Amino acid sequence: MKQFKMLINASDKIGHINPEIYGHFSEHLGRCIYNGIYVGEDSKIPNIHGIRKDVVEAFKNIKMPVLRWPGGCFADEYHWKDGIGDKAQRKKMINTNWGGVVEDNSFGTHEFFELCELVGCEPYIAGNVGSGTVQELSEWVEYMTFDGVSPMAELRGKNGREKPWKLKYLGIGNENWGCGGNMRPEFYADVYKQFQSFCKNYSGNDLFKIACGPSGDDYNWTEVMMKNVKDYHMKGLSLHFYYVPDWNNKGFATEFDENDYYTILSTANRIETLIKGHTEIMNRYDPENKIGLIVDEWGCWYDVEKGTNPGFLYQQNTMRDAIVAALSLNIFNRHSKRVIMANLAQVVNVLQAVILTDGEKMLLTPTYHVFDLYKEHQNGDCVYCYTDNENLCDGKNVPMISSSASVKDGVMTITLANASLNDEAEISCDICNFDAKEVTARILADDVHAYNDFDAPENVKIKPYTATLENGKLKVNLPACSVVEITLK
Repeated sequence: MKQFKMLINASDKIGHINPEIYGHFSEHLGRCIYNGIYVGEDSKIPNIHGIRKDVVEAFKNIKMPVLRWPGGCFADEYHWKDGIGDKAQRKKMINTNWGGVVEDNSFGTHEFFELCELVGCEPYIAGNVGSGTVQELSEWVEYMTFDGVSPMAELRGKNGREKPWKLKYLGIGNENWGCGGNMRPEFYADVYKQFQSFCKNYSGNDLFKIACGPSGDDYNWTEVMMKNVKDYHMKGLSLHFYYVPDWNNKGFATEFDENDYYTILSTANRIETLIKGHTEIMNRYDPENKIGLIVDEWGCWYDVEKGTNPGFLYQQNTMRDAIVAALSLNIFNRHSKRVIMANLAQVVNVLQAVILTDGEKMLLTPTYHVFDLYKEHQNGDCVYCYTDNENLCDGKNVPMISSSASVKDGVMTITLANASLNDEAEISCDICNFDAKEVTARILADDVHAYNDFDAPENVKIKPYTATLENGKLKVNLPACSVVEITLK
């Protein structure tokens, strides 16, 4: 067993942890929407207007704060008017990005907003800038948010919704450096300014406009955007980064060795370097933190499960992914002064999903359980949390212990992960400026290759755990490959 010292200072506040840091992403890709979230009203699977009840309840349990839709690359080929009105009359299209399958548009604007209302989360709309028009996006905003007499409000009423919805988050395009148009940052900056000019704030609805930001370490993109766009109602700048060491050989979710494991963790830890780099640029142009960094696509991307459609991006989810999720969320917490939203890719049946479905069956992945362990950080104040550490792998950045702490309503939440495959960690933590009387804990721990499948859906799950508190000193042992939530009151 290895020993580590920690120090938490509850009076040293680093940033406010927006609930949206625990956000998710849903795209018309594979079985994320259809046969995942949405099964249709005629399905034997219990549903509300076609939306799976069990999925809604699972989303509510982790306090899902925000859901991004309809993409992804799909967003920049999506024409919203195809997805409203009588479902039998809706246009069909080919999903050219993901598998070449037919998209029947039975899940559209009304269905998405109903999903968000059922879950109690904020909708985040990704607008079509790549192949759409200024008028198209302008009219979509009017359709969604205008409470008055206008062509789009009248059309919404004819489609069964008299009152508008509230829409806070609006993305002006997606990956416009790539599948969203292969644009240069200078060109996209002008396109952003044009499109956003016609996305109006109707009927008391205040749009939080999010500009397409960089891919990975493209610091020039951030520089150009902050220099040219920051005064044009840009409230957020997106960042996309997938944890893929080798795009030509991604490997399989359940087939990996020790070197593969530590390589993925090292790649995942790189998100902190990227956040620091982009934050440094943003700080020069926006020292008052008026513009948030939004990591609206992140997570592990492996080769698809054998025998599945390669365009559906379906993969299993092991304890390796749970550790990746834990260290990522700790990083986002620690950088919550600038990072105000993050959206794991993707929510059901695609990439690092929190839920997998197979017909009537549904299971919660190890990554889901990490979001469950971390949910009480939402709306807390992130506080100083220092941990003695050691690097687990020569030539790679893999700290053994990952941590973050927050305080909310007189309660401290501490989340810890032990990334080691072999060694248990004994943590001794001094807590300053917080008078704790009791401690409870929960743990997710298993073999790194462990996962849930439809024959054993609860193979990996959260269990109660023990931590001790005496004279302001917290002590807890972390098994190898584990994630722990500690609550102090």
